[in-house]
Amino acid sequence: MVEETASESEAGEASGESARPVGSQTSKKSAAKKSSAKKAPSGKASTKTPTDKAKRGTEDEPVGVLSVVMPCYNELHTVAACVDAVLARPEVGEVLIVDDGSTDGTREVLARFNDPRVRVILQPVNQGKGAALRRGFEEATRPFVIVQDADLEYDPNDYPRVLAPLLDGRADVVYGSRFAGGDAHRVLFFWHSLGNKILTLASNLFTDLNLTDMETCYKAFRREVIQSIAIEEDRFGFEPEITAKVAAANWRVFEVGISYNGRTYADGKKIGWRDGVRAFYCIVRYSPLGERLRR
Repeated sequence: MVEETASESEAGEASGESARPVGSQTSKKSAAKKSSAKKAPSGKASTKTPTDKAKRGTEDEPVGVLSVVMPCYNELHTVAACVDAVLARPEVGEVLIVDDGSTDGTREVLARFNDPRVRVILQPVNQGKGAALRRGFEEATRPFVIVQDADLEYDPNDYPRVLAPLLDGRADVVYGSRFAGGDAHRVLFFWHSLGNKILTLASNLFTDLNLTDMETCYKAFRREVIQSIAIEEDRFGFEPEITAKVAAANWRVFEVGISYNGRTYADGKKIGWRDGVRAFYCIVRYSPLGERLRR
């Protein structure tokens, strides 16, 4: 399904529509469990949350519990394979692809998907990764939400590893770290890697977290957590902003090792040194010190 964002009011209407469940696949085993579950006593309201149901009903094989938010901009050569890989995961209940003004034919590729779990949201102009994620998070309906880039650097087969601390109730937020073990990693730019580690160190100094990879794409949340955070950054400043706000709210943060197949700038990598400068600014701006100075 393709949706076009034309104005702020229409975006609000689309956001309202997100309350309705999007097509998902539920295993026979899960359905059997649901049908045999006891109903809440008459006159008493049930206190079960979507997260509770996901944990109890799908402990062995979580099915359809995950909203995948995929910001997308000029990813003609990778987006189809990436979406197919995401849809192959049983955990996925919906894929919210926010196309951020692509001009290379990406939108035509997205229009060909007819899986009921796929929703394509078209931004009228390029606004940036943060703006695309903000829209996608508003539309999410599943108990858990994860960020997935459309460039095949991150492998959806790592979803079980990232989701585990959320499913068993230990975590509110999980970061998938490229520098904390995991599976195979493509060896690429030394200076890019060093820059990531410096930014992570700076972020840790201001948040008092001990992350190894603040800039990772794979950030997963309980839905109520991410939908409670007001995202202000429109571009790559989203990463330090969300980290600072998660830390300030004292959400339980876990980190797990993941695989990584990094790409080069010739392959289409978009982040540059200006984004690194902005990241330093955001680390300070959204820290407790920065928040005091903004008041």
